[in-house]
Amino acid sequence: MFGTRKLGRTSSQRKAMLRAMTTYLFENGKIETTFTRAKEIQPVAEKMITLGKKNTLASYRQAMGYITKEDVAKKLFSEVAPKYADRNGGYTRVTRIGPRRGDAAEMAVIELV
Repeated sequence: MFGTRKLGRTSSQRKAMLRAMTTYLFENGKIETTFTRAKEIQPVAEKMITLGKKNTLASYRQAMGYITKEDVAKKLFSEVAPKYADRNGGYTRVTRIGPRRGDAAEMAVIELV
């Protein structure tokens, strides 16, 4: 795993949550979540886009091992990654949007730049 934040979950639950949120990010372009979750998703999403930029069968299979939907992986390799062909990192942005109303958790939006 990338970070050291446990996010109040077991390792298998945490991995499943990160996989699902990364898939959702590539599907929709942005996610509204807590700040700590957004900071955990960021390096995973950056690595997936870097795999998409390589555009080889091996990198596609590696991405499919992490992304949960096949059509999202195809979108990553055909639309998202070519958009960042001339960019060296920094594909995502995390913006704080203030506290959540129910429990005052710090909320953020993670989006593709």
